Amino acid sequence: MKPGLLYETQSVVEVFKTNVSDMNSADGIKELLQSTFSNCHVNFDLEDCDNILRFEGNPCYIEGVISTVSNLGHQIEVLEG
Repeated sequence: MKPGLLYETQSVVEVFKTNVSDMNSADGIKELLQSTFSNCHVNFDLEDCDNILRFEGNPCYIEGVISTVSNLGHQIEVLEG
């Protein structure tokens, strides 16, 4: 733990189903999410039939990720296992 921190934030991996279908859009969304939400990692798997977006980061960012992608005009939902 770093000095001055009361606790360490756990990181989670959340997988989303999207309608993002081209790499240009995926790259723009990835860049926006990584600049908006600190210390996160984002990637897309557009070869998957669900156009997967994987987000690794603070769990309190999940709703913000959904809102951000939705506000860009894309569909996004948590992929249930």
